[in-house]
Amino acid sequence: MPATAHRTHVWTRTEYEQMILSGGFRPGTRLELVDGEILDRTPQRSLHSTGVRLVEEALRAAFRAGFDVRAQLPLVVDDRSEPEPDIAVVVGSPRDYRDSHPKTALLVVEVADSSLEFDRTRKLAMYARNGIDDYWILNLEAQVLEVYRQPHGSEYRDRRILDGSRQITPLHATGRSVPVSDLLP
Repeated sequence: MPATAHRTHVWTRTEYEQMILSGGFRPGTRLELVDGEILDRTPQRSLHSTGVRLVEEALRAAFRAGFDVRAQLPLVVDDRSEPEPDIAVVVGSPRDYRDSHPKTALLVVEVADSSLEFDRTRKLAMYARNGIDDYWILNLEAQVLEVYRQPHGSEYRDRRILDGSRQITPLHATGRSVPVSDLLP
């Protein structure tokens, strides 16, 4: 008997959204679409939740009028990906996205504990490919902020690691530095 080749179905964003609208997933199921794969989002530990809230507060202070700091909401980056980053800073206000999710972000932040390797590989490549020019990973294990800039293909040319004694200025909030210690739980 010949071996059968098994292939994984690559979901489009349209198929994913149709599944959601048709009730294809249990209510309250935490999912996201990354490179055509529908992934379960892991439950959040208290440390992770605290990190998300601290980043959100710090970035709301750095990005004022004309920007929306979105916590764990969909971001449409391409036809096969609709991640829900921990934080995404987009141009505009919440009402600008009433009828459709934002298609890009000025800054994306992932707060990482158990997801660190995934955030450094799959998500990093997805964000770089789609031109997110300021991508941060708040590494809870090492208590540092990893800053990725200058996307090129599926990589970033510039990578810096900042500890709690340093400050970071978001690319699109010039002149508004954020102490890394304000982000760390």
